[in-house]
Amino acid sequence: MRVRLILSEVFTGLRRNASMVISVVLVTFVSLTFVGAAMLIQMQIGKMRDYWVERAQVSVVMCREDSTVPTCANGVATQEQLDTVAERLASPALSDIVRDVRYESADEAYQNLLDLYGDEYKDYVTPAQLGETYWVGLIDPGKGDVITEAFQGMEGVEAVKNQMQYLEPLFSALTVATYIAVGIAVLMLVAAVLLIATTIRLSAYARRREVGIMRLVGASNSFIQTPFILEGVFAAFIGSLLAGVAIVLGVHFGVGQYLHDRVTFITDWVDVKDAAIVIPVIVVLGLVLAALSAGFAIRRWLRA
Repeated sequence: MRVRLILSEVFTGLRRNASMVISVVLVTFVSLTFVGAAMLIQMQIGKMRDYWVERAQVSVVMCREDSTVPTCANGVATQEQLDTVAERLASPALSDIVRDVRYESADEAYQNLLDLYGDEYKDYVTPAQLGETYWVGLIDPGKGDVITEAFQGMEGVEAVKNQMQYLEPLFSALTVATYIAVGIAVLMLVAAVLLIATTIRLSAYARRREVGIMRLVGASNSFIQTPFILEGVFAAFIGSLLAGVAIVLGVHFGVGQYLHDRVTFITDWVDVKDAAIVIPVIVVLGLVLAALSAGFAIRRWLRA
């Protein structure tokens, strides 16, 4: 009987304040969608970082005919200089850093370029312009500077290039995008909390006679507050579910069927399994914020 009475009050409040409830649902939906999107972006950054960091290499580029750096004053790297670099890469001093080494001759580099960009580059590039390179895989990609320090300025070495230095700006830009999404989500969540509190106060004011009667007959504050809190929680729950649906659709269609086929340099994308991790988080977040804001609002109104 008590539960039935509380639920009756809840649905009465929802019916009387339908427009405000719809506003709460929409604001909660938009804000939690941003929260979920921010979480998925961060997951995607993590997947990309793990993928590329594992494959990132340091290249030790040997001198070519047209090299102009001081270490290449004698022209093309000699066999002795090539052997010196190979021996140092295989030395015990670098055994804890170097995972594997692949030597790429000028002819191999030239053929790889043609395979990648097409035969039209035959008229513009020659093997001598590419030179020889040692591609060094690292056990810990964060220690690429050790390889740079070991070979930078060495006779016969034109340059030492760490691929991670080209990837970090991309990760930084994506992280900034995440922060922007989080900032928008926080603003929307604040708006949702304020809107829920306002809705509860209006609902309480519209039913002030019923509240007064319940007080006269000895109803406890918790009994009076419960229907109002449940109204806010119900509206936030609907908004959370809509946000969950939007996230699943976005991942399935936006990522799985659109981006996956068009952005080919990313091979590991977030999927529905990742969305399944995000959805419970945003639902719980929506319910907790709604319960807290509604409870605070109705307690202040009852004390007034």
